[in-house]
Amino acid sequence: MGKNREIPAIAKELAGNEKVRILFVCLGNICRSPAAEGVMRSLVEERGQADRFEIDSAGLYGGHAGELPDRRMRIHAFQRGYNLTHHSRPVRSSDYDDFDLIVAMDHSNYDRLRGFAPTLEDERKVVRMIDFVRGFPQCDCVPDPYYEGAEGFELVLDLLEDGCRNMLDVLTL
Repeated sequence: MGKNREIPAIAKELAGNEKVRILFVCLGNICRSPAAEGVMRSLVEERGQADRFEIDSAGLYGGHAGELPDRRMRIHAFQRGYNLTHHSRPVRSSDYDDFDLIVAMDHSNYDRLRGFAPTLEDERKVVRMIDFVRGFPQCDCVPDPYYEGAEGFELVLDLLEDGCRNMLDVLTL
């Protein structure tokens, strides 16, 4: 278990639901969140659960709207068998109605998403990706690899694979 990490209560409450809608969020929606979307899509398909999940991603910054994920992230993801085809979009207020879980990649994303939440119930939907990660106790978030080298993109994918696998285990209990 990661240090002081507890699976968010809302994720446990969603376990076994007929349909679970998940939105992954990072700053620009070009590295971490589209990669998380791709990893989770692959996992639910692998487990024959694709019909139970609606998965999307968005960013808190709309400057990349319409763009494919960062080329470096697409290359690293492709090397692991993920094809990232999502086009960046900004978070919308309707996302709080449209999704059961809104998964933030870092503390800043988490705080901003909770601050935007229209109600306390919507605020509860916002969770940290790192709370699902078990194999990397040294990490306290999914770091932005944008200004990093290859190692940064690989670490992000390692964290997302671990976290998405654990999240899916909780949601399909």
